[in-house]
Amino acid sequence: MIVLSFIGLIILGYLIGSIPIGFILGKLVRGIDIREHGSGNIGMTNVMRLLGVKAGVFVFFADIAKGAAAVALAWPIVTAYPHWAEVAGGAAAIVGHSWPIYIGFKGGRGIATGFGAVLVLSWPVGLIAFVVFLLVVGLSRYVSLGSILGALTMLLAMIPFVVLDVWSFGHFAYIVFGLVVVPIVIFRHRDNIRRLLSGTESKIGFSRTVR
Repeated sequence: MIVLSFIGLIILGYLIGSIPIGFILGKLVRGIDIREHGSGNIGMTNVMRLLGVKAGVFVFFADIAKGAAAVALAWPIVTAYPHWAEVAGGAAAIVGHSWPIYIGFKGGRGIATGFGAVLVLSWPVGLIAFVVFLLVVGLSRYVSLGSILGALTMLLAMIPFVVLDVWSFGHFAYIVFGLVVVPIVIFRHRDNIRRLLSGTESKIGFSRTVR
């Protein structure tokens, strides 16, 4: 019964994460397939460049909600091993966002969805990672660099929270979550990493809005 509950939670988390908010908004607002413009990503940054700041902010919070919902749903669905259930749901949502079944498995980078999941798992760690993200983006204007370093910060910050049992906001399962999620984030940013190294990565603020 527990195994079936976990399988059901993982499938549900994946389907929630697969909801392509940025893609849907591109169709509704401009009648475009957002994957065919800009970076081809369905996440906040590409939406912001193509559809405007308000659309990008909407997608950011909607993607956060997907990760948060996938973790929160673990509580009523899986009553045993709650921390591992939370991790399973959150990780499944990130996989769904990155490879969404509804639009041919071509999705986003998983950052906002992952942030939503971490906020429910351990909100202090989520806030620490978000502050690092904001600082890096503010100083460098590279969203991709901020995303990668924010994800790494999440993993590194989670370790002392678990080991030292800081305010009971950590569990060993959450470290496993970081060890699974961070490689996904880095893999999904592989093209960005190449452009960062070559100095050709686009900075936030340079508009490529489709008219």
